[in-house]
Amino acid sequence: MTAFTTLTDLPASQIANLADMGYTEMTPVQAATLPAILARRDVRAQAKTGSGKTAAFGIGLLQHIDSSRYVTQALVLCPTRELADQVSNVLRQLARFTRNIKILTLCGGQPISAQRDSLAHAPHIVVGTPGRILDHLKRETLKLDQLDTLVLDEADRMLEMGFRDDMEAVAALTPASRQTLLFSATWPESIASLSARFQRDALHVATEEVSELPAIEQEFIEASPSEKLPLLQALLAQRQPASCVVFCNTKRECDDIAAALNQQNISALALHGDLEQRDRERVLIRFANGSGRVLVATDVAARGLDIKALAMVVNYQLAWDPEVHVHRIGRTGRAGEQGSAVSFVAADEMARAHALEDFLQQPLRWLAASALKKGARQPLPAAMMTLCIDGGRKAKIRPGDILGALTGDAGFRADQIGKIDITPTHAYVAVAASEAKAALVRLKQGKMKGKSVRAILLQD
Repeated sequence: MTAFTTLTDLPASQIANLADMGYTEMTPVQAATLPAILARRDVRAQAKTGSGKTAAFGIGLLQHIDSSRYVTQALVLCPTRELADQVSNVLRQLARFTRNIKILTLCGGQPISAQRDSLAHAPHIVVGTPGRILDHLKRETLKLDQLDTLVLDEADRMLEMGFRDDMEAVAALTPASRQTLLFSATWPESIASLSARFQRDALHVATEEVSELPAIEQEFIEASPSEKLPLLQALLAQRQPASCVVFCNTKRECDDIAAALNQQNISALALHGDLEQRDRERVLIRFANGSGRVLVATDVAARGLDIKALAMVVNYQLAWDPEVHVHRIGRTGRAGEQGSAVSFVAADEMARAHALEDFLQQPLRWLAASALKKGARQPLPAAMMTLCIDGGRKAKIRPGDILGALTGDAGFRADQIGKIDITPTHAYVAVAASEAKAALVRLKQGKMKGKSVRAILLQD
């Protein structure tokens, strides 16, 4: 492993900030790309979700930002809103080593008028989806004529989702002298041609095989469509995973399965494309902070999901594409942890199971459904609940303000307070489930930043 301290181009303040974030040793993709990125060279990297690629390009582009220039100097294009939000959050953490760097997220599903107002003063860094970025460029609310760095994150997914024309249109409105960084989990011919079009003398980095799996125990269970739900309930009750994502193929299934699990006292949240942006954001925050044990999601909705210690993945139906299957289960077993993946397979899905076996070049491990039908049903409650506070970054609210309000006069212990997330207009704090209602009352009775606190408890 190579230490971040070997990157002599980074200031001591950034090294210290990285250490505070738990970044001391570089991942393979970071070690292979960061020296070139810091040297302003174009880079194309084959790297999976969870490989540390966001920090790789984030550290690099932040090093090149001049905070005294109030123009947009870096743009990160992402395939989904969820990934864009995730990237923005990581960049804000990485930017704590310096001051006055404005980072703005621009995605569809949000009022364009509010985004236009935020663009009145140009952000240093923009993160967004191709369609919405192009929309702002056409409206001339966003200008990229002084862009230094363009990042294409999960470029293969953007191509799969039909964004090539939008990506090319956006790139055409940036300076030819820009640095271009391209990250992709797979390397089909379409990605090679994209690199050839957008990049100059790019360093090509491939740190791992696409089909290479982390330490994931895979099990397959043959089950008819009517058997799948009771088997899922039995699986979750029996194994009690700390966190689990259940992949479904339709939005209706997500809602129906989440509702059925909650009726069995199994804490579940649904995530799919029909949710309003605010509700999608809240579902992701609640799941990440432990206010939901199970996330029932479609593939598209779950892209960009980054839970560092996801205990289990369940495929309610097998994916049509073996690579999608690998991408799904690769969300567990990260950072050297043992992961678990369970797939339910109906008779009409057996052809997909055989294709997967050929793709993995190993026999599938089948488990008898009867193994899940024994024993008493155990509830699976969430350890935390989430308080939503009216006021976020725009109100200058910081995590320390919330922690102080709850651990000060309110009298709660620090170990009863979980993850704190700050968005432009709201703040979210996880509180031990047994104390959440009391915390809400005490918070509303007190003050924060000298003002009364407006807050609600997020519940299904």
